[in-house]
Amino acid sequence: MAQIEAEIPTKKKTGDLPDIIESIITSGDEDVLRENANLNGDSFSGKMSKIGSEASKSYALKNVLPRRVARAVEQGYIYVHDLDQYVLGTTNCIFIPFDRLLERGFNTGNGSVRTPQSIMSAMALVAIIFQSQQNSQFGGVSASKIDWDLAPYVGRSFIKHYRKGLRLFEETSDIADSEIHLASEKARAVSPKAYDFAEEETISETKQAAESLIHNLNTMSSRAGGQIPFTSLNYGMCTSPEGRLVSHSLLDAAISGLGHGETPVFPQHIFQCKQGINQQEGDPNYDLFLKAIDCTSRRLYPNFVNVDATFNHPFYRENEPDTIIATMGCRTRTIADRFGRNRLSGKGNLSFNTVNLVKLGIEHGVILGHRRTADLSSFYQSLKISMDTALAGLLHRYSIQAVQPAKASDFMMREGVWEGGEQLQPDEQVGQLLKHGTLSIGFIGLAECLKALLGQHHGEDEHSYHEGLRIIEMMRQYCDQKSEEYNLNITLFATPAEGLSGKFTFMDKERYGLIPEVTDREYYTNSFHIPVYYSIRSARKIKLEAPFHKLCNAGAISYVELDGNVRNNQLALRHIVQYALGQDMGYFSVNHPIDRCPACGYEGVIGRECPSCGITENEVHFSRLRRVTGYLTGDYTVRFNAAKQAEVRDRVKHQ
Repeated sequence: MAQIEAEIPTKKKTGDLPDIIESIITSGDEDVLRENANLNGDSFSGKMSKIGSEASKSYALKNVLPRRVARAVEQGYIYVHDLDQYVLGTTNCIFIPFDRLLERGFNTGNGSVRTPQSIMSAMALVAIIFQSQQNSQFGGVSASKIDWDLAPYVGRSFIKHYRKGLRLFEETSDIADSEIHLASEKARAVSPKAYDFAEEETISETKQAAESLIHNLNTMSSRAGGQIPFTSLNYGMCTSPEGRLVSHSLLDAAISGLGHGETPVFPQHIFQCKQGINQQEGDPNYDLFLKAIDCTSRRLYPNFVNVDATFNHPFYRENEPDTIIATMGCRTRTIADRFGRNRLSGKGNLSFNTVNLVKLGIEHGVILGHRRTADLSSFYQSLKISMDTALAGLLHRYSIQAVQPAKASDFMMREGVWEGGEQLQPDEQVGQLLKHGTLSIGFIGLAECLKALLGQHHGEDEHSYHEGLRIIEMMRQYCDQKSEEYNLNITLFATPAEGLSGKFTFMDKERYGLIPEVTDREYYTNSFHIPVYYSIRSARKIKLEAPFHKLCNAGAISYVELDGNVRNNQLALRHIVQYALGQDMGYFSVNHPIDRCPACGYEGVIGRECPSCGITENEVHFSRLRRVTGYLTGDYTVRFNAAKQAEVRDRVKHQ
């Protein structure tokens, strides 16, 4: 790590800002244009966004970052995520308090919006709130309990339809609105025709509203030059008839797909799993869990978040839905707060920096220099230096974020999306509120790090596995210690590396050359995952990765890759999901190929020829839906950068 203070090597021509901009304009650098799979880098708005982004990054690196942080970035020891937002003091992501915003109404800046009186209006406003919030930040926007938040508006629709039914069928009823709801035996007994009419109309309206919401969230290209907002919906725990109808309707809409039946990329659906609620026959929401499994077999989501995990359940309080664990689609977890807000809505992550574990493994391992044994003492010293540098960057960035006036984030503060923001004057600084958010240190490439350090990664060798756990334990202890020292929520993140996946690899390959199973691919392995190219059984992969989830208190996700058409074996899919939950994983999902034929609409596994209509890939372009960093993209061969495309190609199937 001594090299961190050495002179920065001469940049290649393509590293200079004018050359980068020219490359963007001429579409000469596909990796720059494909850095974010959610952005159409070929469009005018996409290119304009990238030009602004690259200019802002260059300015921040040269003029704003502390010098030692900038050097570490230049030399590939750490990575500052969303560097283009650094100088503005923008924050990362948030869980939106939809219950509060819908209950009292809100103002978009161009006019006020009243409290909705039906589920159709409420779901329309959910889309508007997502859209309004996303321009106040740079990361994901999530609903932590959308079933609970929307249940009251299903109730309002039912009352409206019940009253209409009374008129239509000339029935009479003197019961109050408070006694009219989907589970009301009294309302059914007094006016059975009106009740049946109201039930049918409410179900129909809720399903239409959910379909409309999902269509809206896939067509709002309003974020940062044409991106769709990174939206996530968490649900599955509300057992009221109204809340259950919301969950059923969202799953049905996802299963049905968009206009031609294609899989919606957004929102990311996340099903909250809890024993006694939805995990066993007889649980009130078990049917929802089974439908979630069916949906996953067709659409690659919902993902599954584990309320019962040993590190999630302590926060859970019955009848307080905001204490149910939720996440962003990518994996962000922000429930714990040293200042007492141990709940989700109204706060989020502020920023995160990632440590390049592979570089440190190469510098101190058995491969480079042909050592017989790794220099573990020096490795851990260098790891601490890298974490010190990453933290210095987070603290410096926080100092910029904390002094921003409330009016800078506008909707987020004015409407109390970040809890307490509505109490600030436009020119008041936001620091006292942002302290409830998290500052996260991430990591990438534990597998390649161990390969360089010890000669085998943690899927191959038990000694390497325990050393890998020790590395991540040390990183978590560091974050906990610094949380106490600085009195801030400093957490450890299993980085979702999309654009970063190839950046570190490219730099290390130039510096150290081709090292087998370390720098010889176009990407580094995501966080602590067993390499995607390593053959291993699904149960074994789950068991090895599960202990890392508890250590990564800023969020983590694990996957297994399944072969064939999973729709045909949902029982096996359910067993895999529940096995992962039982191993104390916090957040889990299953990858499997979902290809689509544009000629006949067939979805499943497609080789070079559609098994339904026989058309070939020479005649049409088959859509190849895949997941990256927790989110989906409609066609990985077009949207992903080269590194992620290579990773998808290398993925082996887990039996």
